[in-house]
Amino acid sequence: MLQARNVADQIFFGEGPRWHDGRLWFSDFYDRAVKSLDMQGVVRTELELDDHPSGLGWLPDGRLLVVAMRARKVMRQDAAGLTVHADLTSFAEHRANDMVVDALGGAYVGGFGFDLDAELKARGPQAVLATHPTTVLARIEPGGSAQIAATDMHFPNGMVITPDGQTLIVAETLALRLTAFDIGSDGKLSNRRVWAPLGARAPDGICLDRDGNVWIANALAAECVLVASGGRVLEVVETGQPCFACMLGGSTQRTLYMFTAPTAVAEAAAKTRRGRILAAEVRAARAGLP
Repeated sequence: MLQARNVADQIFFGEGPRWHDGRLWFSDFYDRAVKSLDMQGVVRTELELDDHPSGLGWLPDGRLLVVAMRARKVMRQDAAGLTVHADLTSFAEHRANDMVVDALGGAYVGGFGFDLDAELKARGPQAVLATHPTTVLARIEPGGSAQIAATDMHFPNGMVITPDGQTLIVAETLALRLTAFDIGSDGKLSNRRVWAPLGARAPDGICLDRDGNVWIANALAAECVLVASGGRVLEVVETGQPCFACMLGGSTQRTLYMFTAPTAVAEAAAKTRRGRILAAEVRAARAGLP
């Protein structure tokens, strides 16, 4: 079993990690900030906003895109500051969440679909897994216009695009599976299929390696798991706390960064800086997007 080491702590709840320009960028929900980590484990704040940030990505010209969860918008960092890149309020009744940006600047954005915290508090995790509203996956064009890309999604969360740009893999957290779509030349999705059933594991953030396998952060357990198409488990890394996001990066792109926290329940997670970033060296390097 791979051994994880602690590389940073004192964060509230890290999500949306991306390896970019030699640093690990991520959103810290309850600090309302986008941050980055260098190779020495030093964290710096890159951007503050009046919202909870989630998914991150960059346009081809280098401008940062960040999901503003509560506003249900994707914000763009221009020279003059943050501006609205895309408005998702007509598609998302509840919080927007993770995002992947493609090579041309188009993006796919998921969302909660319902008040997750309220439902967890009222009914508990197993009841929410059994019955919950579905939601949509949105497609944002490079210019910022948005439309529905897929319906009937069970809490669409982390996403990856394969190196050839032709397949989108989505973590459907509450369906306990990874779902794949073909990506058309116009960005439209088709040929929906189950890429990997995950048993009792709830995938949150995910990342893709060059062997075509997917690392999943298991929101229900203290582990990050490598799975092959079809669901076969290839590797497990113990994380000490529930794992909510992961990304491959580092100088060789073979360092697996894992984001953990004691809980995902907002009321508790927002109180103390108990989130951590762990790292482990793995065999296969990062591939695809993000």
